[in-house]
Amino acid sequence: MGTLITVTATAEERAWPELGAVQLSVGASGADRQQVVDRTAAAHERLLAEVRRLDAEGALEQWSAGQLRVWSQRPFNAEGRQLPVVHEARGELELVFRDLAALSAWVSEQAAGEELSLGGVDWRLTEATAARVRETAQRRAVAEAVAKAGVYASALGLGAPSPVELADSGLLDARPTPMPKGHLARSLAFAADASQPATEFVPAELVVAATVEARFDAPPAG
Repeated sequence: MGTLITVTATAEERAWPELGAVQLSVGASGADRQQVVDRTAAAHERLLAEVRRLDAEGALEQWSAGQLRVWSQRPFNAEGRQLPVVHEARGELELVFRDLAALSAWVSEQAAGEELSLGGVDWRLTEATAARVRETAQRRAVAEAVAKAGVYASALGLGAPSPVELADSGLLDARPTPMPKGHLARSLAFAADASQPATEFVPAELVVAATVEARFDAPPAG
């Protein structure tokens, strides 16, 4: 056996989001329980009607809606005094848009609703694209590991290294290591002007990274 060379290598691939998952919450609160429930139920039905319209128009990849939840609580004021009972009702929805232009327009229209809250947007790739991008990153990471091993072998005056072991990050020596920060980075940029009624949601590129560890055997030169 020649000289063992162990390297780690990371490669990144970038892709523009294809899907936008919007987290929505519809709800109300007040002293009258029935009024709170009625307001929330009416707002929920209006929102579901809009969701079904978007789905029929082909703007959505999928959507889901949870049941309305109702609860009561007695909050405290700044002086620690317990206030009268407040009733609350809320329902959660998730809309996964395939039409990102429709996402921006629709959320801007709905944002004015008193009972509606926007939890955020999660930018995603389709499963097929995610698999393709991940494979490309993995192949590039392996190629980088081979290249690094070649550089080290050359610097030591050794022959061409041959691969002995290859593993995902942290698996080569069977000891846990922290997940690389760049393993999957998702970013979200908001372009908004408080003086304008509409909000534009601008997705940033998604970054998919693959990290590998590899061990090579480099024989003596000659």
